[in-house]
Amino acid sequence: MITFSKIALSLLTVTPLVFAELEHRSPIHQVHRSRAHKLRTPESTAPANATLTKRSPALRFPFGSTKPWITPSLFDNTGNSAIIDEYTFGQYQDSNTAQAKLKKHWDSWITESDFAAIAAAGLNHVRIPIGYWAFDVSGGEPYHQGQYPYLLKAVQWARNHGIKVLVDLHGAPGSQNGFDNSGKKGAVTWHTNSQNVARTNAVLKKLAAEFSKSEYADTVTSIAPLNEPAGFVGGTMMDVVRQYWYDSYGNIRYPFGSATQGDLLEVIHDAFQPLSSWSGFMKYPNFEGVAMDTHHYEVFSDAEVSMSWDQHIKTACNFGINTVGAYTASNIWTFVGEWTTAPTDCAKYLNGRGVGARYDGTFPGSTKHGDCSAFTGDRKNFSSEYKTFMRKFYEAQTSSFERGGQGWFYWTWKAEEAQDWSYQAGMAGGWIPTNPSDRQFPNICG
Repeated sequence: MITFSKIALSLLTVTPLVFAELEHRSPIHQVHRSRAHKLRTPESTAPANATLTKRSPALRFPFGSTKPWITPSLFDNTGNSAIIDEYTFGQYQDSNTAQAKLKKHWDSWITESDFAAIAAAGLNHVRIPIGYWAFDVSGGEPYHQGQYPYLLKAVQWARNHGIKVLVDLHGAPGSQNGFDNSGKKGAVTWHTNSQNVARTNAVLKKLAAEFSKSEYADTVTSIAPLNEPAGFVGGTMMDVVRQYWYDSYGNIRYPFGSATQGDLLEVIHDAFQPLSSWSGFMKYPNFEGVAMDTHHYEVFSDAEVSMSWDQHIKTACNFGINTVGAYTASNIWTFVGEWTTAPTDCAKYLNGRGVGARYDGTFPGSTKHGDCSAFTGDRKNFSSEYKTFMRKFYEAQTSSFERGGQGWFYWTWKAEEAQDWSYQAGMAGGWIPTNPSDRQFPNICG
């Protein structure tokens, strides 16, 4: 069995699942990519030589798209409150200064020792995000480049430690979601301009061509063509997203410009739409090697942060067993690509740099539910009751995600301050087991 780890390398981008983004969602990739090209729908039988996995943390890399909440010091040290994402990081600083800071971050935030630790933790996959600007900067965009060599280095580190890799295109021109993790916070315009989509496809083709090479066959299993497109914005977004998933299938599954099929899996996202709305989409036998990624958080609304700990656990169990389970049973392989043990949005800059939290009422329009000081920051300040809850929450999510789907990626591997979100800190603090199969509450979801 292999487990997936989202390493979220933030290449200054946003998400190496563990930048803290450790995604414990795992597409049921087989042991080797060469064995995965016959991936079928859940009701069919997998090849006899395939080993499916149910677990997998995600590591967040520094070159995906830098996120203020994962490495707040990178932004705070600029001394400029207008710098809120990777776009403004380049826009409001001297070019040489910004490039030097980014390079220092890329050189130090995630190293080979992180991959060794991930392997030692029993995780088998990392999700490595990278933004389009690593390959294409035009029209006066202030992004800095230099991330791509680090992605290749990270893949080599993964190979050295027997870890598989999901390469995730995390940001697209025009922003696909308006989140800072797309590189540029604010307006969502990716879908409104065909040139944005064309540029995204061009970058995806480069990634697919590179990682379809035989030299990566033992390490890179899959590509996610776009992280979290915002289906909720309405208009033509969902039409554009669905067509992009179709186009990505050709780019990822047929990367050689011929009828020859490659071995990489295509990992699509639900675009924040109900899984049921994707029923019948890109199913076998018309499509092979496609998996669905859905993200589960219980912290981004007043209703969620007001829930009791028992309600958080019940909600997680229901989502994994019933929601994911119902979809997976008659559609395509599904995994939870992002989730956390945190029950609040208290982590510094989680909602954006300079933006407060719903839990303590500092987020615009929110109602105070409690004091954030006890629920984020240094784990040494966490009560034993809180850590016990997070252990239960961890087990509720991992067990239900494995039971209903094909696994998970945890978000994220490490963070400077938000230890309630850090897989690494969770192991050190005891609320995440050093062996992902260990269970103190084996029947937590019934």
